[in-house]
Amino acid sequence: MKKSIRLTTAQALLKFLDMQYVELDGTEHKFVSGVYGIFGHGNLLGIGEALENMKELSLKFIQAHNEQGAVHAATAYAKQKNRLEIFACTSSIGPGALNMVTGAATATVNRIPVLLLPGDTFADRQPDPVLQQIEMPWNYKLTVNDAFKAVSKYWDRIERPEQLMSAALNAMRVLTDPVETGAVTLALPQDVQGEAYDFPVDFFEKRVHHISRKFPDDFELSRAKDLILKSKKPLIIAGGGVFYSLATEEVKSFAEEFNIPVAFTQAGKGAITWEHPLNMGGIGATGTSAANKLAKEADLIIALGTRLMDFTTASKTAFQNSEVKILNINIGRYDAMKMDSVSLIGDIKLSLLELGKILREKEYKSSYSEEYLKQLKREWDKEVERLYTLNSSTEGKIMQTTALGVLNEFLTENDVIVSAAGSLPGDLHKLWRCKGVKTYHLEYGFSCMGYEIAGALGVKMAEPDKEVYALVSDGSFFMLNSEIITSIQEGLKINIILFDNLGFQSINRLQKDNGSPSGFGNELRARSPKTNLLDGDFLEINFAKVAEGLGLRGYAVRNVDEFKDALMKSKKEKTTTLIDVKIVPGTQSPSYESFWRVGISEVSNNNKVVEAYLKQLEYMRKYSRPY
Repeated sequence: MKKSIRLTTAQALLKFLDMQYVELDGTEHKFVSGVYGIFGHGNLLGIGEALENMKELSLKFIQAHNEQGAVHAATAYAKQKNRLEIFACTSSIGPGALNMVTGAATATVNRIPVLLLPGDTFADRQPDPVLQQIEMPWNYKLTVNDAFKAVSKYWDRIERPEQLMSAALNAMRVLTDPVETGAVTLALPQDVQGEAYDFPVDFFEKRVHHISRKFPDDFELSRAKDLILKSKKPLIIAGGGVFYSLATEEVKSFAEEFNIPVAFTQAGKGAITWEHPLNMGGIGATGTSAANKLAKEADLIIALGTRLMDFTTASKTAFQNSEVKILNINIGRYDAMKMDSVSLIGDIKLSLLELGKILREKEYKSSYSEEYLKQLKREWDKEVERLYTLNSSTEGKIMQTTALGVLNEFLTENDVIVSAAGSLPGDLHKLWRCKGVKTYHLEYGFSCMGYEIAGALGVKMAEPDKEVYALVSDGSFFMLNSEIITSIQEGLKINIILFDNLGFQSINRLQKDNGSPSGFGNELRARSPKTNLLDGDFLEINFAKVAEGLGLRGYAVRNVDEFKDALMKSKKEKTTTLIDVKIVPGTQSPSYESFWRVGISEVSNNNKVVEAYLKQLEYMRKYSRPY
């Protein structure tokens, strides 16, 4: 008879999580680092009790101040750790649980593992309806946690203690799967969390989940080889999968040996440092002129670990050579087949090493001249310098691209930037010069406003010895800044660079570029008593004072010299800082050789809107691929 130990469901879950490890290339990593969350009546006396009283657990508890922020921080932590370590996130029932749904979607879109443990209503239903319970008369089994089904890669509700064992193993199956990973949700009714069961002791033994590298198939390798050998102008697009395969050196070596330029998605940027002669920068709707010109000319796109989202492919108009083919190297068949790609299903590192052997035997080289690639890079570098040194025409404010230039010059190869939404990701994708590998942390799969500060904390948790900078606009700051307090509690210093551009300037630009003469609904203005519209005076907010009120060191800067001084002072601080940079609205960078499809109205009382619609339609007819 198997030995058993009597534990509550919550105690057993945490004891199990504490013994999970992953192994890649012979190196073990403790998989679950801790639990991040907020206690309420739905989890305090279950998971909370276990965390407080099970002294043998090595799991660290971090107190969140918004459940969505907790999930963002956990997502950023796992992303920075190359998906080899995670945090679990716990919440109470009702609003606490629902606050995690956006974070779950952000993790799943970006293929990042995060374990969500929302409290749930009573499984026995006896006290119903309890505080924060939503009752659906047509289906009484529904709770708010069913909302997680749409954004989770695995979902389960533990209605009896013994169900935990199969659910926990399935959760680990998905969390540690490089293809299937994303948010995993285990809904935990509050009564079941406290119910005890005689769990078999071997359920709590150390488990090491091997992350295998999928070796590419010989037929697919041969097919990929033929495509490359026939190509004269190939272009590599490096995505986030390059990092998760630990293949940054292999990508660089492959590009160098076969003279293939490299462009980057938001998730892939930072895999090669900016000054490398084959680094052409970001690609697509927010890409550089160098990368987008090469994309238009390329006869072969070699996609590495990318989802080929609309920003990467310029809404399927980026690749304009009539003979172009796409070779997609990915461990996931779903992604590898996108845009009618010729797929090579396999680990990126192994696939490049195998392809390299074959191409080396054939003495393959692309037909790009060294001078042509240098010229493209030289022209783009000149444009970056121009944008980085623009003078402000508005007293007391700095051009956005100029502010980025000051920051980029100040930061070192060991400093990490974090951003996610608004106009900043577009400027960063085009203009930011990565001095070190994996120092560029952008969440752009979901472009989730509010990720920036929580994400910076997650990166700092993963890399405590590095300076971490959250680049955030005023819009995203208002959306979610709760984890500032957590950073202070934990003694984890982050540096917040707040770009106060008086509204939602990214969408404002989109609006104006497509026929709107005003910033309707997108500027931070008061309602005018004359027009009854939001076209009154701009709201002036002193974010440095807000920061000081939260216990941070705040700096207010209005010109370049003050910004440089604040950066030097903030780096010396031991606690979280905020630099309030007043930005001239609408001074983000333009697009280069690119396009982004948006839903423009076909008919409108504004003729310029109709003109924009027809212009977009014509471009799509000329360049868009059907799949």
